[in-house]
Order: sequence, then structure tokens, then C-alpha cells
Amino acid sequence: MELCKITGLRGKVTVPGDKSISHRSIMFGSIADGTTEVHNFLKGADCLATIRCFRTLGIDIGENDSTVTIHGKGLHGLAAPSDILDVGNSGTTTRLLSGILAGQTFDSKLSGDESLNSRPMKRIIDPLTQMGAHISSILRNGCAPLYITPGRLHGIHYTSPVASAQVKSCVLLAGLYAEGETSVTEPSLSRNHTELMLKEFGADVHTFHALDSTKSTAVIQPCPQLCGQKITVPGDISSAAYFIAAGLIVPDSEILIENVGINQTRAGILKVCEDMGGDITLLNERFEGGEKVADILVKTSALHGITIEGDIIPTLIDEIPIIAVMAAVAEGTTIIKDAAELKVKETDRIETVTDNLKAMGCNASPTADGMIITGGQLKGASIHTLLDHRIAMAFSIAALVAEGNTKILNSKCVDVSYPTFYDTFEQLL
Repeated sequence: MELCKITGLRGKVTVPGDKSISHRSIMFGSIADGTTEVHNFLKGADCLATIRCFRTLGIDIGENDSTVTIHGKGLHGLAAPSDILDVGNSGTTTRLLSGILAGQTFDSKLSGDESLNSRPMKRIIDPLTQMGAHISSILRNGCAPLYITPGRLHGIHYTSPVASAQVKSCVLLAGLYAEGETSVTEPSLSRNHTELMLKEFGADVHTFHALDSTKSTAVIQPCPQLCGQKITVPGDISSAAYFIAAGLIVPDSEILIENVGINQTRAGILKVCEDMGGDITLLNERFEGGEKVADILVKTSALHGITIEGDIIPTLIDEIPIIAVMAAVAEGTTIIKDAAELKVKETDRIETVTDNLKAMGCNASPTADGMIITGGQLKGASIHTLLDHRIAMAFSIAALVAEGNTKILNSKCVDVSYPTFYDTFEQLL
């Protein structure tokens, strides 16, 4: 994909359904009794991997455009897989599905592509083992492929060293099958889609916030039954982020992004944009299925550098590549801290982001847990995405304000989360 500098992005767009919510709708619908109907489902590669896995586990899942129908078989209705469960490049599929499989009465193996099989899984192996699960890294390196055999689960209180929705969700899902209460305490609140959606399906799950610190604890009781639901997936704020950034940094632009989920555990980018001087207005705010939704209006703005750190990081961890692009054209210096989690994403995003910003002429330096970026004029370059979808999309936006042409190498990787990403631009030109 080759892109060049432009002006005047105008119009309204919608973005695909939220990836996190789409994943969970398949998983929870599969282990619920009855039919679950999901509208605006994200048919990206990661979410399709979740569908593939549950079909392998004996669940009948129908697809029609952006609607998916899951014929659930209950908490104990999954069938022993006849093959290795192929999770593709999806860390969410791997970690959440492991929590469900830990409570089953059959053996299972999960494996993904080279990138997935290099990501850390000890962070779920440890708490699941504490619960009585039999789960191991087949290569004994703390990564997938994973092997899970039946174990009798009991509830635990787990204190997670990281604020990770995937770790928390894995443990809570195992808690559905455990004897006694299961709880997870995080250093700060991570995405809470699991808690909100499980409650809609009928689970007994609650969240408590510490009065004297940022810590948050999610508690779940063993569950006799989940019940199928009708779900409308809001637009993914992680996908909307690229058009928010484009509206702010491309001259003479005004973009309305409709029907975007603005769950407080995901909406950190909105605060960052406002703190940087961005002109952002939330319209038509409402709740749908327990999730807060709004239309987002953005206009070209003069941005300035800020420091981004602390509790806000878990609410925008996937948006840091595009935030870095905004920082690269903002006045002054932006410092991003407390984001070491970026090192274990699809790529080491600290390194990948700063390397590509340098290629575009930006003064960008990696740090142990983030990066330091001084804004200025970008120039066109060849962007090495390393098959990371968020790098491809973030630097496609950078290309719109860079002098000269920019080539996005392996741009097809956007299919992981936003297959129609480049088509959406046609609505704004």
C-alpha cells in the first residue's frame, strides 16, 4: 500500500465491531444454554479464529453478513476436539479459551502461528495451576503450544502482577467451573468486557475498587447455567482511534465516527487526545447491552506533547502506536511510560514504533517501558509492519501528513482486526 500527503478528510464513518466484545460473544454464547445472536460481529482474522476453535469443540455457529448465531450447548456441552485448536495469531482466543478448557473433562491442545507461539503464557499457566488445572507449555518455554488435561478446579484469590484483561478473564472463566469463589485483583482496572457480558448472560460476577489505591478486584461465583443473549457489538474504539487521529492531524478535516464503544476501561485515548489539545466532542451518548456508546466528532487541532503514564496505560495500550504518530507531529515532546506490556504484543511495539518513526525523520527514542517522541515534520518512508496490524494502520495515518510517498509493507495484515480499513478512507476523501 502506497500513500501520500493529503488535506481535507471530511464525512462520517462507522468502524467494525469491537474485537474484544466479538471474541467474548462467541465464547460465552458457546457455553450458554440456548441461542445467542450477535450483530455487528467483527469478522477479522482473530475473531474468526475463535469461531474456528469453538466449531472444533462441537458448537454450531452460523454466519450471515455481520450477524453470527451461536447454538450454545451449556457449560458442560463442549466436545473433545479431534484436532489441535488453531488459535492463529489471537492472544485473546488463547488465554480466554484456556480458562474455559481448564474446566472440561477432555484433553485439548492449543497452538497458533509463529508470533502467537512466542508470546508469554506463563501469566495464565500459573493462576490456572493454582486453581487445580493441568496445563503445560508443550515446549516448556512458557509459551504455546499448550496442553490441557482434566483437573478439579477450586476457587482462589489471585493477585495479578499486571493489569491484563486477558489474564483476569482467563481466571474468571475458569472460576465458572471451580468449587467456591474466585477473585482476581489487578494493580489497576483493565478492560471489563468479560465482567459486563458475563453478567448479561446470568453469571454472578462483581467488581470492587480499593478505597486507598488504584487496585481493582473482580469476583465470580461458580455458575450452574449461562443463558443465550442477543448482542449488538459497538464499534471498536481501537479501530476508531485511527480516524480520530486522522481527523486531528490532517489539515482542514472534520470526521464523525458513529456508534463507538466508549467503555471507561477502553477510552483512555479520548483523554489523551483532549490533553494534547484535540477538538473532540461526544454526541448521542447511550448504553447498549451494558456498554457505553457514543458518536465521536473530531476536528483538525494543533496538538502539543504531554506525558502519558500510570493508570491510564491499560485503557489505551493498543492505541499507543497511533498516539505515537500524533506525538510525532505535535509541538514539543511526548513521553510514554509504564507501557512495558507493548514488548509482548504482536511485535515489540516499543521497538517497531520508534524504528518506523525514525525512518520517517522523527526524533524518537525507545525506553525500557515506553518511548520519548519530539514532534516535527515527517517524511515518507518504507514502513516495516512486521505483520503487526496496528503498526500498519498507525503508519498509514502518519503517511497522510508526511512529505513524499510512504509505502506500508505487508499492509494486508490489517485483516487481523479491520479488513476494510483502507476502504473506509474512500468515504472521507
